[in-house]
Amino acid sequence: MAVINMEEARKNVSRVGFLDIEIDPTLDLFHEIERLKKEKNAILLAHYYQEPDIQDVADYIGDSLGLAQQAEKTTADIIVFAGVHFMAETAKILNPTKKVLLPDLNAGCSLADSAPADRFRAFKEQHPNHIVISYINCTADIKALSDIICTSSNAEKIIESLPADQPIIFAPDKNLGAYLNKKSGRNMVLWDGACMVHEIFSLEKITKLKVRHPEAKLIAHPECEEPLLKIADFIGSTTQLLKYTQQDPSSSYIVATETGILHQMQKASAGKTFIPAPPNNSCACNDCPYMKLNTLEKLYLCMEYETPEILMDEQLRLAAKKPIERMLEISKAAGLGG
Repeated sequence: MAVINMEEARKNVSRVGFLDIEIDPTLDLFHEIERLKKEKNAILLAHYYQEPDIQDVADYIGDSLGLAQQAEKTTADIIVFAGVHFMAETAKILNPTKKVLLPDLNAGCSLADSAPADRFRAFKEQHPNHIVISYINCTADIKALSDIICTSSNAEKIIESLPADQPIIFAPDKNLGAYLNKKSGRNMVLWDGACMVHEIFSLEKITKLKVRHPEAKLIAHPECEEPLLKIADFIGSTTQLLKYTQQDPSSSYIVATETGILHQMQKASAGKTFIPAPPNNSCACNDCPYMKLNTLEKLYLCMEYETPEILMDEQLRLAAKKPIERMLEISKAAGLGG
């Protein structure tokens, strides 16, 4: 239940994750957010998996690589991150003097949660002489234990940048790691983690959907499991999937990733049909429950009152920054954008 007292609401943020106060229902939130961006020199970065209203009011929409690149180069005083916790952490790692806000601190990540730092540290110790490449979907603690960070957009280039005989640990996504092993011919040691969104797709339901829509191409994110990737017509990062649907001549696609990207696909290709790949549950679509915790109301409140804010221990920040900087350097050299 929402409270009115701001002091009480601030105290409750650590418990509930956001400012739980009532908003005047007559407020034009789109107008108010634009006003706050100008008044506070704030930039709003949003992931493709956010709800359409948030995407439409964002200054930049992208995948993890693009968002990290935007966070690195922004001149704004305040970075408002409409995404999940590890993304806002990455922005803070790159911008220690800027205020980084996240509308709901509970917007976590099942993949990041699958790699506890203490267990991963012990795992790393079991594989001496291995370089650790960690997918950006991990906590700051895991980044600090890594040598290079990657995203699904740049992972292949980062692996290619290392000598062929260099032993590698890849964490935390085993499905992306297995896909990269297959593409690169490497034998990276994989941490046993996964994303709940990309593992829940039903191969049986997708096969039936392909029968009903024989003209539709199946496009998939590499975090999906191998049996699904085997039948996909195209595999790529969120940004790569979006670009593919813009450039490919087909008119219909079954999209195996979080449904938030469909909003941008439909905006970019109004005449095409985009069908969300069905999950193995009773829902009609495949949403990330963490991404969808952010709402326009929470976004407005966090900008208005500059809470919740992402804070970080400086020693941890510096340790986590090194592998992110290596990723950005390799990506720039390879000409990769988000």
